[in-house]
Amino acid sequence: MAPMVVDLILCWWLVAASRAQQLPRPSLSLHPSQGVSLGDPVTLRCHLPRLAAWVWLYQDGGWLYPKGKEKEQDAAEFSFVSTLRGQAGRYRCQYRVSESAEVSVESDPVELVLTDLRYPPSSISLHPEQHVGTGTNVTISCWNKDYGATFLLHKDGSSEPIQRQDSSGGDTATFTLFGVTPADSGTYRCSYRPWHYAFMSSPLGDSVMLEVTPTPAPPGAAGSSRGNLVVAVVGGCTAALVFILVLIIFFLLSALRRRTQRDESPGAPPKKPETMEFQVFIPSSGDNSWI
Repeated sequence: MAPMVVDLILCWWLVAASRAQQLPRPSLSLHPSQGVSLGDPVTLRCHLPRLAAWVWLYQDGGWLYPKGKEKEQDAAEFSFVSTLRGQAGRYRCQYRVSESAEVSVESDPVELVLTDLRYPPSSISLHPEQHVGTGTNVTISCWNKDYGATFLLHKDGSSEPIQRQDSSGGDTATFTLFGVTPADSGTYRCSYRPWHYAFMSSPLGDSVMLEVTPTPAPPGAAGSSRGNLVVAVVGGCTAALVFILVLIIFFLLSALRRRTQRDESPGAPPKKPETMEFQVFIPSSGDNSWI
């Protein structure tokens, strides 16, 4: 009896899995997408590729939020009027269509990170200096006094942190920008997340400004570049002429070789001697004419 039950459960799971693969995956978005402080309102919106009767919002290791749709729509919203610490985390959504029991696969996850203003902002420093030339390695250090944490480096204008790093034993993280270019110019700040609260964040700390200036070309570099270009062109033309000359000599030698082989081949008619005309002068008495 037990093997039959196991087989039935396995068959049911395979059927459910195959049905789930037939439904397009939903997507989940966060509004606002960043900068949500503890106690702020936030909305998680599940975008449905098909009209659905039921939608579920899952929090990893936390709550399940089901929502039935009185009228089928292409999106479902789950709103937190005043966010709590326990609502920070990673979320996914899933849906079921009304005409059958088919359930979709889960969406890709989104992270709800809440800023807790009770955490003191981190400090930041820049080395070697604010103004650097292209190709310089720049170091940005972030630290706090009381929390072991994961630090995140932010650049104004970027929606996501550009680097993250666990703090060292001295509650300090060091970020290195290798071979900077003018595109790395901008304002940088740090935040951190305490190790025991991975989805709680400190507010952004003080900022540092980085300005990267293009390194000027050394004197004579342009002339040297033009000279190198001329040399390269002349060299290329010379090589092309030599190659053409070699081809011409090769074809001439091949033609001469074929002609020689044809003349020396057995059965070839003997070569007729060339006829030559001679004029003989015979003197005779009283006549000086040619014969």
